[in-house]
Amino acid sequence: MNALGPTLSVKGLTKVYGRRPTLLRRNPHRLTAVDHVDFDVAAGETLGLVGESGAGKSTVGRLVLRLIEADEGSINLLGTDIAELSRMGLRRMRSHATMIFQDPYTSLDPRMLIKDSVAEPLIVHTDDSRATRYEKAFELLQRVGLDPAHMERFPYEMSGGQLQRVAIARALITDPSFIVCDEPVAALDVSTQAQVINLLNELQQERGISYLFISHDLRLVRLIADEVAVMRHGRLLEIGSAEKVFTDPEDAYTRELLAAIPGRSPRQRRFTAASFT
Repeated sequence: MNALGPTLSVKGLTKVYGRRPTLLRRNPHRLTAVDHVDFDVAAGETLGLVGESGAGKSTVGRLVLRLIEADEGSINLLGTDIAELSRMGLRRMRSHATMIFQDPYTSLDPRMLIKDSVAEPLIVHTDDSRATRYEKAFELLQRVGLDPAHMERFPYEMSGGQLQRVAIARALITDPSFIVCDEPVAALDVSTQAQVINLLNELQQERGISYLFISHDLRLVRLIADEVAVMRHGRLLEIGSAEKVFTDPEDAYTRELLAAIPGRSPRQRRFTAASFT
């Protein structure tokens, strides 16, 4: 942690779906998607949140940005208890904290040109002129590795990897300090995954961004995370430095996840760092 404290601090975070008990319905079906989870994300660092499908990872990502409401717990983001924020306060906060979703095809409006999709958050969060918005969009699209010609295209005219770069540019347009990356490369091929992970690492070094990187793929998490948290059935089973979790995991479930990585030989199951390079 730096001297200013964590970018994000979560304590006792809980989300339950389903009806509460009543006199007529004493045992309604309820699902605890997130069960009293605690973690911090340090300034300028990445916490990798891993687990199988249904573990509650994506729910955590939405909770910490108040895209959905928590039932219990506290979320301190950028020094602010976000539960206390008004609608206007939330709107301001979301210029500093944003999200990159798994599927770039659904996160971008198919009717909008790429330049308009990238520049759109500036309409909400700034008083920039249209020319200034397009200039910033142009600069960011170049930074994420796209050509100027891409500005005049629609999403259907671009590949999945190109669209995820567009989604990253859109997330960066308001110069945020914190980004939730929810399975941001899951829909991409292996070579494109590596390119996008490298880009996220470079942008973090340049801008000091903190990431909550959500993934089911431990190989990807190993490439980007400073710390790793392992979830199962809504609960946090293990959290620690990436080196510690990958080389000397404490929880049996973490060891199962590591052993299940495709291509790992029995000898590699000793969880050496070399297994992931």
